[in-house]
Amino acid sequence: MKKLKLDRIISIATLVASLIAIILVLKKPAPVAQSQAPAAIAEHAQSFDQKMADFQQATQPSQPAASSEPKPDSTAAAPKAEVHINSDEISAVLAQSLGNAGGAALTPDSNIGSAAPTIKDQQVSLDGDVVHGQFLTEIAGKDVWVTISGHLGEKDGYATFEPTEFKVGDLSVPVSLVNPALQKKLAEQRDRLKLPNNVGAMKVENGELVMQQK
Repeated sequence: MKKLKLDRIISIATLVASLIAIILVLKKPAPVAQSQAPAAIAEHAQSFDQKMADFQQATQPSQPAASSEPKPDSTAAAPKAEVHINSDEISAVLAQSLGNAGGAALTPDSNIGSAAPTIKDQQVSLDGDVVHGQFLTEIAGKDVWVTISGHLGEKDGYATFEPTEFKVGDLSVPVSLVNPALQKKLAEQRDRLKLPNNVGAMKVENGELVMQQK
């Protein structure tokens, strides 16, 4: 009799835990950034393009002017050019690119390797040396927010990402369960992670994405 009662209690507890997990998965988490109006998106995207153009120009090899005068002897190396991109500028560029990109909706039978899920909305913020990304996608016919945080870096001319937090809806998922599959997917998309030839280092610092001249 006691065993039957215990089995009943375990069954009820399992059911309640499953319901809580479903509720947390479908619940919209606290936003990592504020949404931008279309005019702000256009303005910040233009700012991003201008910064990158200035950085590109600054990293171009300078042509020495023809002169018969000897050059002064100086051992001081010129500081490397840097570009600093903030959260609003990154979010604006992502919003524009996702708005023009097509994708296939994710279903339980989807092959993620052949078709990426549709991203319906996104938010990105930079906090200290951590990047936070939040994306609205479709899982099993339901709109679900996926939140991922981590450290962005560079190795051998390619961007790297090491996650520190992963959530589906409002449900936290251990990073150790996600990271192997994430790193495998990043390795498969390695060509897309190649940095421009003029970028020698990349990191998130003081709430900004910083890229330094090679």
